[in-house]
Amino acid sequence: MAKGSSSISKTAVWILLGLLILGLGGFGATSLTGNIRTIGTVGDMPVSVDNYARQLQQEIQAVQQQTGQVLPFAQAQQIGLDRAVLQRIIDTRALDHEAAQIGLSIGDSNLRDRILEIGAFRGIDGAFDREGYRFALEQSGISEAQFETQLREEVARTLMQGAILSGVVMPDAFVDTLVNYVGEQRSFTWARLSEADLETPIEAPEDATLQAHYEENIADFTLPETKQITYALLSPDAMVDEVEIAEADLREAYDLRSEEFNQPERRLVERLAYLDAESAATAAAALETGTDFETLVENRGLALADIDLGDVTLADLGAAGEGVFAAEVGAVVGPLPSSLGPALFRVNAVLPEQFTSFEDAQAILRPEVAADRARRLVEAQAENLDDLLAGGATLEELAADTDMVLGKVDWSTDSAEDIAAYEAFRRAALAVTAEDFPQIGQLEDGGLFALRLDAVLPPRPAPFEDVREDVLTHWQAAEVESRLAAQVDAQMPQLTEGTPFAELGLDAVREENLLRSDFVGGTPPGFLSEVFDMAVGDVSVQPHDGAIVVVRLDGISGPSEDEETATMRAQLAEQADQALAQNVFEIFGTDVSRRANPQINPQALQAVHVNFP
Repeated sequence: MAKGSSSISKTAVWILLGLLILGLGGFGATSLTGNIRTIGTVGDMPVSVDNYARQLQQEIQAVQQQTGQVLPFAQAQQIGLDRAVLQRIIDTRALDHEAAQIGLSIGDSNLRDRILEIGAFRGIDGAFDREGYRFALEQSGISEAQFETQLREEVARTLMQGAILSGVVMPDAFVDTLVNYVGEQRSFTWARLSEADLETPIEAPEDATLQAHYEENIADFTLPETKQITYALLSPDAMVDEVEIAEADLREAYDLRSEEFNQPERRLVERLAYLDAESAATAAAALETGTDFETLVENRGLALADIDLGDVTLADLGAAGEGVFAAEVGAVVGPLPSSLGPALFRVNAVLPEQFTSFEDAQAILRPEVAADRARRLVEAQAENLDDLLAGGATLEELAADTDMVLGKVDWSTDSAEDIAAYEAFRRAALAVTAEDFPQIGQLEDGGLFALRLDAVLPPRPAPFEDVREDVLTHWQAAEVESRLAAQVDAQMPQLTEGTPFAELGLDAVREENLLRSDFVGGTPPGFLSEVFDMAVGDVSVQPHDGAIVVVRLDGISGPSEDEETATMRAQLAEQADQALAQNVFEIFGTDVSRRANPQINPQALQAVHVNFP
């Protein structure tokens, strides 16, 4: 029996191995190196496995270059990158299908011309290189027939797109509306009245008045959601005292920054270069006859900023150095040789030599070297601190057993003091939940921290006693605005009739032909928007931070008929035409894709995906 049982076991093993080989063979049939070459069809057009894989890889690489971080395929799927690439390919193949349906294509002669125009296929002599053409396609993993088919399809798509986009023009009325909105102008008179303009001063309010105002405006005195957080902090500043700095370390730092501490004599110089010695000599002669240096610069079509060399040393100027350094401040010397040709040099200032001895530089170097060493000491403890937390240590135990310091903070999105001023801490505090375990994070200055959420306080009114001064300020602002508005209300009929502001004792400002995009200082947000909604003769009163702004609209004028407006009109018309054309093409593309009835094979798609890390 034992022998028979062994034979059956061996047979079962061979059967399982055979099934496994068959399974792996079937899997390979849908991989990038298997027999399946497409992931589906769009109309009559196949969707190539290689094309989808290549475009997906390019998209992932583009995201990685933008973010500077590796993008795993699982994360790319989470953000929908694979679906976006697939949809783009489907849209393209739908257009290819539509072009084929209507018989749109280019002949062999045009195809040949297109290929000859591609610079990558040209040899050293600039002519088409047949062998180079074959080699370039081979390196790209594509056959000549595939490339030429893709080129035919691309040209056909371009022709179809051009036919749809060309001739699409937005009506003039639309552009006129935009130009009028952007370019219309308003002329108005306005005055700002503050507490000093009150006819009677405001008396101090009673507590009952403030309490009532507090309750009526409780939303303005409500604290935001607050997280009560315990944190442990290891700051480089706390480690500075433990840092020992040898004199050799300071001397090394001094040597590395020798150019900063020891600078040779320099000059602030402008250089006006010429193409040849004759032109430079003519310019120098013009200076002697009274032409100033600025005129020479303008004659060359340059500005002084274009010829400014900044501060330069004798060595920086090369062969012109001796002549320039011998000149007085304000003098123009030359022509002298330069890297751009013969040039005139003007000396604007002399910067004397600067020398800082090692002894004097220590006061600068020691704190910097100590701070750098302290940051390194802090960084060296990061892994150990992380291990302690991972092993179950609490923040309190971390503070007791390491150099970390324990602290507490009531944190909200408005917090910006002490540790809450660090962006890294703010991000961690915003994301932390009661279920999270503390982890080591790094602050912008190199410090290390870990935090724990103890409790969350919901939005709640601040106690009246704590915000009494804020309530008083709020009440005073509201009272001033209310009383000033009442004063102006009595003058409203005269203002509406056109009585000058000065006759009513208002210190007014006259604004002429302002655009919506202009800014008027001393006015509340949205001031010009309200002005542009007014009719001529209307008077508006707008409260603003314990004051009011009184404005009367005096005139409305259309956009200026100048070159700037004409340019703006042309730009708006072009943008509107492009937007309309793009919308038309998108509608066309959507319809084409729907009629092409895309069919995608999920198994083939998955076979591509498993090849991505």
